[in-house]
Amino acid sequence: MSNTMQRVLVGIIMGLIVVLAAVGEYFGIPAVRYLSMLVVFGMIIEMIVCLRRTSRDVIRQNWLSFGAFLVWLFVMFAAASFVGTRPWIMLLLLLTIASADIGAWFFGKMIGGDKMWERLSANKTWAGQIAGILCGTFASVMYGLLGADVFMPQLMWIGISISLLSQYGDLTASWIKRKMGLKDFGRILPGHGGLLDRFDGWIYALPLIWLVML
Repeated sequence: MSNTMQRVLVGIIMGLIVVLAAVGEYFGIPAVRYLSMLVVFGMIIEMIVCLRRTSRDVIRQNWLSFGAFLVWLFVMFAAASFVGTRPWIMLLLLLTIASADIGAWFFGKMIGGDKMWERLSANKTWAGQIAGILCGTFASVMYGLLGADVFMPQLMWIGISISLLSQYGDLTASWIKRKMGLKDFGRILPGHGGLLDRFDGWIYALPLIWLVML
């Protein structure tokens, strides 16, 4: 099975899991909160496993970076626990990040142009980043229009912030992987890598949402 087909199938499965979580919420089960916490907990475990497989010399040279990243994942866990109690906000986060990712990938390939940071991610371009921000912001604004039938300007700024931070979360994960000498954090999601590879857009965006809610 090709890598593209694996990505599509795993993407469909993840979509079905989100739908099941929504059904659980309808019946009064805090499924979104539990699912969010489970994902971030999996990211923490994945990081610890990667650290155990990394040579001691590499860890000694980068202990501050690795340690700070691991601590930040625990901050994300607290954020997931809090934000997950508001399913509609979590859906906004997922929708915005997914739209930003797809927009950055599609238009980055179509337009091409200068690379953002070729040493970390060979495929990311400035054109893709701008397109990703526009697509994520559009999705955020449409979420408000379709859900509340009213234009909410704050969703535009939230969409810009989430879209931008999700892409820099991706770059941060790529930087940590480069330090560890890894291609993927794990193989739990065929075609997508590990949980950290798939949900790296949460790294900064999820704590930002938590901060805004507080």
